[in-house]
Order: sequence, then C-alpha cells, then structure tokens
Amino acid sequence: MPAARFADQLNAQIGNEFAAHQQYLACAVYYDALTMPRMAAFFYAQALEERSHAMMMVQYLLDTDSEVCLPGVAAPVPSFDDVVAPVELALAQERRVTEQINALLRTAREESDFASEQFMQWFIKEQVEEMATMSDLLAVVRRNVGDIDDIEEYVAREPGGEGLDPTAPRMAGA
Repeated sequence: MPAARFADQLNAQIGNEFAAHQQYLACAVYYDALTMPRMAAFFYAQALEERSHAMMMVQYLLDTDSEVCLPGVAAPVPSFDDVVAPVELALAQERRVTEQINALLRTAREESDFASEQFMQWFIKEQVEEMATMSDLLAVVRRNVGDIDDIEEYVAREPGGEGLDPTAPRMAGA
C-alpha cells in the first residue's frame, strides 16, 4: 500500500487531472466555435489525455488497495479574449501540473514509498513532453496571431500522439 500521505496527494491529483480535462475541453470548444478544427482537435485530444492520466492514478490506487476519492473540480475558464489566451492558459496549467507531479514524487521519496516513486516516473517524463509541446505551440500562436491558417497548418504538420505508450501505467476501465 502506498504511504497515506502519498495516497491523499494522489487522490487530490486525480481531481487536478480531471480539472485539466475540463479546461482543455473548454479550449477545444472555443477553437471549434472559431472554425479552427485542427486546434480544436488538438485540445480535444489533450482533454482525453488528461482524463487518461486521472484514470491511471485511479487504477494505481485500486491496484494497491488504497481508497479512491474522486474530488469535485472547479468550472473551467469558458471564454477567451483571443486565440493566444487558451494556449497561455494551457502552458500555465502544465507548469502547475509539473509542480504537482514533482511534489508527488518528492512525497513518495520522503516516505520511502518505492512503488509509488516508480509509478510517478512515467508522469515526470510525460510532463517534460507536455511542457515542450505547449511552449512550442504558444510561440507559434503568438507569432501567427493574425493568421489563423498558419496556426492551423502548424498543428496539422506537427506529429500528434503516436498512439498508446506501452510504458504508460494501466488506466482504470480500459
């Protein structure tokens, strides 16, 4: 069983991941309403990825006979001033999640919870990728704020998720 402090923190993180899911859905809907299908698809996919992260955490707690507490989440930011704002928000969100993931790893180490520390390693790697993706996208969107077609073209030519990562933790319900 994971250390109690780690399990409590992981339950809170499940809520953070579901909140990120909701926020990315709001971003996707915003771009969909602007008829930016590639940006919309990008954020719909990001939303599913955040949900998957939450479900991986749920499965870990189930696998370790720990209590799962699904916390409620705050409503997402529903509207934006321009095409840059959702990506700025997404990068800020990824920075927060990175801090949260690092804190989980730190707790596992402090508690000598080696299984939980190992579980968190995949999320550390994932956050490096997420930060790089959002940082690059923000640079492109800022540079091309006046040309939506250039933004859409960038998203179209950038590789997306290459499918399931065989090293990823199992998801509950999958």
